[in-house]
Amino acid sequence: MTSEETDLPVLLLVDDDKIFCKVLKAALERRFYEVLVAHNVEKGIALAEQYLPEYAVIDLRIGHDSGLELVKKLMSLDANTVCVMLTGFASIATAVEAIKLGAIHYLTKPANADEIVKALSKNEGDPGVVINKNPLSAKRLEWEHLQKILLQHDGNISAAARALNMHRRTLQRKLEKKPVRE
Repeated sequence: MTSEETDLPVLLLVDDDKIFCKVLKAALERRFYEVLVAHNVEKGIALAEQYLPEYAVIDLRIGHDSGLELVKKLMSLDANTVCVMLTGFASIATAVEAIKLGAIHYLTKPANADEIVKALSKNEGDPGVVINKNPLSAKRLEWEHLQKILLQHDGNISAAARALNMHRRTLQRKLEKKPVRE
């Protein structure tokens, strides 16, 4: 059944975590979305080109690929697509890039279906958001800096490692770790 037959808005969900996708797909369908699922960037692009979804929920890190590329492609297909970036690897640099590329919101995992639906309908920023009174830790600042340099080198770990005067494997090890909390 297609969205034309059901009149449900089409939502593209792209995440490499198959169990997470299955659970979130069911939850979003209960909230009256037709959900298309992809587990890699290529399939996400193919579905986007075929269905031109009104909504998209894109993981930042899809396998070894960046969900930022998918956000860029979605916006080039239809600038009215409402896109939310979802990630377990949140950083200031990637949040800024996601918004610049066209995402309307950036959520950290774990996020539930209600939070995602709320983010999809949020058209404006919130000036009342609580500002953290504590500065970021040294480990978090290092992680943020590594993310920024990696973005500046288009995700090329070898080039970023050279720029940081660091061995490539050392940088890879640091990037594979979950980000430390503030």
